[in-house]
Amino acid sequence: MRDIRNNKIIIAITQGDINGIGYEVIIKTLQDARVLEICTPVVYGSAKIAAYHRKALDIANFSLLSIKDITEVNFKKANIINVLDDNTRVELGKSTEIGGEASLVSLEAAVKDLKENKVDALITAPINKYNIQSKDFKFPGHTEYLESQFGGKALMLLVSENLRVGVVTGHIPISQVSQSITIEGILEKLKVLNHSLIQDFGIRKPRIAVLGLNPHAGDNGVIGDEEIKTIIPAIDEAKKKGIMALGPYPADGFFATDDYKKFDAVLAMYHDQGLAPFKALTFDSGVNYTAGLPIVRTSPAHGTAYQLAGKGIASEDSFRQALYLACDIVKNRMEYAELTQNSLKTKSE
Repeated sequence: MRDIRNNKIIIAITQGDINGIGYEVIIKTLQDARVLEICTPVVYGSAKIAAYHRKALDIANFSLLSIKDITEVNFKKANIINVLDDNTRVELGKSTEIGGEASLVSLEAAVKDLKENKVDALITAPINKYNIQSKDFKFPGHTEYLESQFGGKALMLLVSENLRVGVVTGHIPISQVSQSITIEGILEKLKVLNHSLIQDFGIRKPRIAVLGLNPHAGDNGVIGDEEIKTIIPAIDEAKKKGIMALGPYPADGFFATDDYKKFDAVLAMYHDQGLAPFKALTFDSGVNYTAGLPIVRTSPAHGTAYQLAGKGIASEDSFRQALYLACDIVKNRMEYAELTQNSLKTKSE
């Protein structure tokens, strides 16, 4: 981790799909001068394409400072590093091969600087998971790609002001969910989630709600037995390791009765079980955070939204919150590292 005590946090921002709303939400967020008070943003993309989007959005009073590489970063400006050919073609609202290639080039350049400890966190604008596929990117999404690049056990964690939702299984077909849920798998995700809540969010003794897989959490085996055979044993093992995990709770009633507000986080069994209620409750301000990795990565909780591209009506709220959350987690991790280091020194003395 870079020593940021004497410098502002440097946030690497990927451009995402150049034909979607990525540049719109980036530009709208960085227009706010208050952003520069808490961090230094660096977009990995194309000044020419940024200007194209700015013109399409009729935004005149904003510009990004073009720099050759991260060593030229200006801490008083929003920067952009050109990583694309100037002839890269934008086709607003369309999924194109060029759009996918441009997404990957931006991601690879930002990840390189993150690996070399030249930036402090990564914010990824939305990609199209289909057109980005290539010999260099054969992953269901950012989460799996970043796990392959940095190691660790990644956990997709959706975050808002009063709700955090993680998932045991991520981007897999629903037909594979039941067979993919194991005691070891649930326990592993609970460990990652618990540690993230302590390290990244500054919560001393997290309370985690675990959802069941079946309707009514199986009704004591009447509607499936995954709860009895897998989920409850995993919760019991987690408790033995000092993790305050409770459940399993029926997913429908849990969110409908506001029970989620009593917990610091929720662990769902599969993607839509957790993300559907999360997005229904907090779509505009929700953030996707990749917990469990040695690096900090956030993204807005929405997609490319091709149908909104170039119209100036996309909300930047989620992207703005992604930026704020990244900064908060970088600071929390630094404080946690100092606290644990001091604790070790005290014990050794």
